[in-house]
Amino acid sequence: MIRVVVVDDQEMVREGFSALLNSQEDIEVVGAAGNGLQGVALARTVKPDVVLMDVRMPEMDGLTATRLLLDGSSSTKVLVLTTFDLDDYVYEALQAGASGFLLKHAPARELLNAVRVVAAGDALLAPSITKRLIEDFVRSRRTERVRPARLDVLTDRETEILVLVAQGMSNAEIAAHLVLAEQTVKTHVSRVLTKLGLRDRAQAVIAAYESGLVVPG
Repeated sequence: MIRVVVVDDQEMVREGFSALLNSQEDIEVVGAAGNGLQGVALARTVKPDVVLMDVRMPEMDGLTATRLLLDGSSSTKVLVLTTFDLDDYVYEALQAGASGFLLKHAPARELLNAVRVVAAGDALLAPSITKRLIEDFVRSRRTERVRPARLDVLTDRETEILVLVAQGMSNAEIAAHLVLAEQTVKTHVSRVLTKLGLRDRAQAVIAAYESGLVVPG
């Protein structure tokens, strides 16, 4: 059972998401909060698998809440809710450890899939959205990049897989591309994250772009 907390300052949004998620046999909403401060306190108490986190909220915004919630050994995943009029606020949420984005007006099936994907932790949510955001973010921050020494700890195969992850490929797509078993790819991805000290695939994509291993565009 995937346990979810919904954090949004709009009551209708909280109730709508909660009703939809609770209609699924494998998902349970274990709490809801109206701002980041309440959301962090609630998540620390009930320890959900996934938090749906709005960006702009009173008292404490979603960025600050994400940083606080994911600072430490928490295994909770954060899925950022946005209206797609994106700014640095959202990019910083990725750097703070958010696992991906979900458009507030996305179809119900996308919300359900997003929660399951983030809970599983084995795929980058909405590559067409997240990859584009990271590209724009990195392009705006740096014009010259130097491959950091920490990437040298990766084997050639791990580096190759990191590049494909940064290009938005799922484990299944990487397996087909490299003619490997999907479980083998999953093992390689796990080793990349461990060696580079990264939380998940979203941070791996950022690392690949910021290091110059992958070039925006």
